[in-house]
Amino acid sequence: MRSAPLLLWRLFQAAFVCTLLIAPQLEARDRGARPTVKRLKIDTVPAGFRVGFCLLTHGHKQYVAYYDAQHQMIVASRTVDTSKWNYTKLPTKIGWDSHNYITMAMDDDGHLHLSGNMHVVPLIYFRTTKSGDASTLTRIDRMTGHEEKRCTYPNFMRGPSNELIFHYRSGSSGRGNEIYNVYDLKSKTWTRLLDKPLTNGRGKMNAYLSGPKLGPDGRYHMIWVWRDTSDCSTNHHLSYARSPNLRDWETAGGHNVPLPLTIDEKRLYVDPIPPKGGILNGGAKLGFTSTNAPVVSYYKYDKNGKHQMYVAAFSGGKWRSKQLTDWDYRWDFSGGGSLPSVEVSVGAPHRIGAGKMRVSYRHKKYGSGYKEFKEADLRPDPVKSIPIRTRAEPKSKGPGVPGDLREVTSKFPGMRTMISGDIGAPSVPNTTYVIRWESLSANRDRKPPKIPPDSTLELIEIR
Repeated sequence: MRSAPLLLWRLFQAAFVCTLLIAPQLEARDRGARPTVKRLKIDTVPAGFRVGFCLLTHGHKQYVAYYDAQHQMIVASRTVDTSKWNYTKLPTKIGWDSHNYITMAMDDDGHLHLSGNMHVVPLIYFRTTKSGDASTLTRIDRMTGHEEKRCTYPNFMRGPSNELIFHYRSGSSGRGNEIYNVYDLKSKTWTRLLDKPLTNGRGKMNAYLSGPKLGPDGRYHMIWVWRDTSDCSTNHHLSYARSPNLRDWETAGGHNVPLPLTIDEKRLYVDPIPPKGGILNGGAKLGFTSTNAPVVSYYKYDKNGKHQMYVAAFSGGKWRSKQLTDWDYRWDFSGGGSLPSVEVSVGAPHRIGAGKMRVSYRHKKYGSGYKEFKEADLRPDPVKSIPIRTRAEPKSKGPGVPGDLREVTSKFPGMRTMISGDIGAPSVPNTTYVIRWESLSANRDRKPPKIPPDSTLELIEIR
């Protein structure tokens, strides 16, 4: 069965998860002087559907995992002081499924790990046999050998002791559990991090997770919605949990909760939104207040059936929420497969000083902008929404992507710019690497009626 995940939510996964950014970007960057940009062609790639590629820089080496024009999975590698790419063809091909992104990680011995092209299929996982050498990537058909027949949403991350962790959904949309494995460097084997699934739908639903995300308080934080079927309108019950170590989990109030996490644990509810209540998986984002308390932005239907943006924070022993918008618009989403368009989306809340927070949004009718609210009581700023182009996000480390690189160059109707950030750690200071290509949006995981010419996949170096 097909689900409708929004690949944007991968922005908020922990380390070693590929970040997929879809232009036009919500959050413009005010960088002052234009940075120096170098462009290096990698390959030609299919442009008929959106799917996530992955860039990982490790010291002086770079690895790019993608699907080529023949839909074959490829890893291109190079050292950063050369323009020559070495190509490794992996024995797996993608169809038209936008769920089947690729993700990578580097372990502490310099071995590359890769997983992807999975949507309710047996585990697809590769690991190098020689440190740093992508040409030695070898498929390994099992990690633990249990619950690996129907895998989706692979994620690598680091644990509290810097251990390499892999988690994924076992099952399908509406019938799935979240599984966690941990890697042993000495034996080069995987075992269960948890002896039970982290979340368990008990055969009636599954959790669509955002996180776990390491917060400023040193804990891991996670939000999710439950879904009853492959129909994306059956998402419900926005929930939250935190953990000091990824093994022991608790409520926002610090009360321990047993694993697996299920719909029956009402203390985990942020907002008990009912099925068909207007929230989509990926429709909630997590941020933190000045006291490191979690705050969640999301959208749902109001009492009149219109989509509105909300924020929720935990205080006084319970979650409290406030409506930030008064939009006169309803987005009726339903069905399975990756949605071809997203009519309403929200960013993660972040502090802007003086007890205020800000959250971005993108809306089919009302455009893109920010709403601001008081950190103490979530009360919306009386000022109307601020258009994104008139206000810049707080500066982050490293140069941003110049606006012209986000512009679509293809003349084929419906094309979008795809930019994926570097999940690794470049050795060159004050340098940002991204990969760029163009494609159509998702098409419910089906072949589009008209296919555009292949796109050029490029590495962009920004200084």
